[in-house]
Amino acid sequence: MPLCYAKNHCQEDTIKIADTRDVARLEDVPLEKRLDGLQSTYDVILRAARNTPEKIALHFLRSGDTTEQAVDISYARLGSRVTQTANLFHDLGIGSCDVVSYILPNLPETHYVLWGAEAAGVVNPINPMLDLDHMAGIMNAAQSKILVIAESMPDMKIWQKIKNRVPTLKHIIQLGGRPADDSGTDVIYYEEIIDNYSGSQLDSGRLIRRDEVCSLFHTGGTTGTPKLARHSHYNEISSSVMTGLSMDLSSEDIGFCGLPMFHVNGPILTGLTCFMEGTTVVLATPEGYRSPDVIPNFWKIVEKYRVTFFSGVPTIYTSLLNVPIGDRDVSSLRMALCGAAPMPCDVIDKFEAVTGLVLVEGYGMTEGTCVSSCNPLGGERRVGSIGIRIPYQEMKTVILDEDGRYLRDCNTDEIGTVAVRGPNIFDGYLQEEANKEIWIAEGWYNSGDMGREDAQGYFWLTGRTKELIIRGGHNIDPAVIENALTPHEDVMAVAAVGKPDSYAGEVPVAYVVLHQGADCKTSELIDFARKHITERAAVPKEIYLIDALPLTAVGKIFKPDLKRDAIKREIINSLAEFNLKPNISVEADKTYGTVAKVSNVPEEKIADIKDILGQYAFHTIINN
Repeated sequence: MPLCYAKNHCQEDTIKIADTRDVARLEDVPLEKRLDGLQSTYDVILRAARNTPEKIALHFLRSGDTTEQAVDISYARLGSRVTQTANLFHDLGIGSCDVVSYILPNLPETHYVLWGAEAAGVVNPINPMLDLDHMAGIMNAAQSKILVIAESMPDMKIWQKIKNRVPTLKHIIQLGGRPADDSGTDVIYYEEIIDNYSGSQLDSGRLIRRDEVCSLFHTGGTTGTPKLARHSHYNEISSSVMTGLSMDLSSEDIGFCGLPMFHVNGPILTGLTCFMEGTTVVLATPEGYRSPDVIPNFWKIVEKYRVTFFSGVPTIYTSLLNVPIGDRDVSSLRMALCGAAPMPCDVIDKFEAVTGLVLVEGYGMTEGTCVSSCNPLGGERRVGSIGIRIPYQEMKTVILDEDGRYLRDCNTDEIGTVAVRGPNIFDGYLQEEANKEIWIAEGWYNSGDMGREDAQGYFWLTGRTKELIIRGGHNIDPAVIENALTPHEDVMAVAAVGKPDSYAGEVPVAYVVLHQGADCKTSELIDFARKHITERAAVPKEIYLIDALPLTAVGKIFKPDLKRDAIKREIINSLAEFNLKPNISVEADKTYGTVAKVSNVPEEKIADIKDILGQYAFHTIINN
């Protein structure tokens, strides 16, 4: 398939990436030529609407039931609705620096709101599963003027509470029509007014500059108010071109979007990257992969809509292993992409054996707009690697000192901090305090991930800096434990963390989810791990069987919850001699990172308990 975005084809566009030499050859064509004069995300959508107006941009599925008729949105409809929505926002006072927040499921209207907000000002997608404090915190940080919600969201009183807590918020817009019990609130109902606005041009007359901020995406898996990453129009349109080149994307592809539209993968990988080429996207239900009938019907959906590629996180692929393909014709599929977290090699092997597909691992981050590296589709795929850098973005590993300052580039296969630089890399977080020490040198962003680069330019993640288990000064990569336990036939999912230890500082423990019906003892799993881990210090001291691993909204394992649970377990064990029933909570803390609170203990025991818990690194508060 041709690797082109602008319609002025050139010889280099036919290169398929097989190795880093092909990446370099693609870069012989200036990125500016590939952008073909595009200045903004709005330009991308207008071009697709102009070039292929009748082509389907979105097949929207209300449910995973393939007998239901999809709602089809043409590129012409997408372009006009985005324009109308931008004009609505402009009419409500949104200028180029003003923020529109949305708390929405995956709907066609979510695309109208997202790209319409970027055409009028700045968009701020928010995870609907956050609590109200986090939502209000994000909007206050962004100084949002408009909030867009859906009819299916909780009752309006909740959003009025948020409005009262966000002084900059002027309007709430609701999708889905006016409810029957509307009692004269000041909510604006999208469907009632949107057709009053022009769909042919921006009423503002705005000429968008590439360097203008267009979005504020919050980072996932954090405590407190999430950091807001500033993306410019140039970041997003460049990322779409660069990602499409790595994917060998063409207008003939059919993408599948099951990841949420508040995280970069949904809007950028299965949104703007596809719109850049005029590709059709299957927008699979408001809940995406979380819908209870999407995974069970996944192969039926692929067959019906002739899906050629989809992306997911490791938990998605684990779930799909339990859904037989049967006699479904899934021959249209050419790509199954995995990112967000390292994929255990055993899961890759099982998935490929069952499906016959090639699973391609990649790597990206909100700060890099979406994708930074990917295994080459036309070349050698190295299982367990996150592949080679995408075109026009630099990537390397570096050695930093203990204060995070650059010392030198890593040697081949030497583990260090992964750093990235390029047109897709943001220029910092909105909250200035979050920008401390994120830049290594000369525009190089510190990803916070540890990894190595081999002699052929493939990158391998070895863990996150803060996830390393440090046992008596010895660094243990949790992936060593996770990869050792995953092949066990009874293990469905596993995550390893450090448990506090009064002697060694930390010892490795593992949280394991068993397959349904499995009856496996923890002692058996420890023996299994011991046989498959060559590093004796990395053998888990304990294994805890749990029903499910905590996940972020985009499917990443949320290890801070596990680490807090491990602290609580250690406190219970260390205080067992007192024969008490204290109340114990372990919480995130802005000052100390984590604080353990122990209460309901006799006054005369407080000093003894302080002595015992004082042997641990975590901060404690003890009272009766």
